[in-house]
Amino acid sequence: MDPIELEKAIVEKLKSVIDPETGADVVHMRLVQDICIIDPGIITYKFRPSSPLCPIAIPLALGIIQAISEVPGVTGQNITVVDYVQADQLNEILSSILET
Repeated sequence: MDPIELEKAIVEKLKSVIDPETGADVVHMRLVQDICIIDPGIITYKFRPSSPLCPIAIPLALGIIQAISEVPGVTGQNITVVDYVQADQLNEILSSILET
């Protein structure tokens, strides 16, 4: 799939990931940033929770990962959590999930 079309498909799929506290999707809230296709099918991006202490950062991150994995043409992904108090720990957990 063309990288531009793949990115569009990813953004569309991310609109289905809803923040239960606001009722808005993660695209509208700009929680997913810097989507980059580094190899055919390999996606990198940043997840910025809505606050440094966001109580639903983990379920939102997992929802984002799941949504992106369902996009045809995506073969792998790398998420980096930023501006969150436990970003290092969450990045480690999410990396281990994505390795399996």
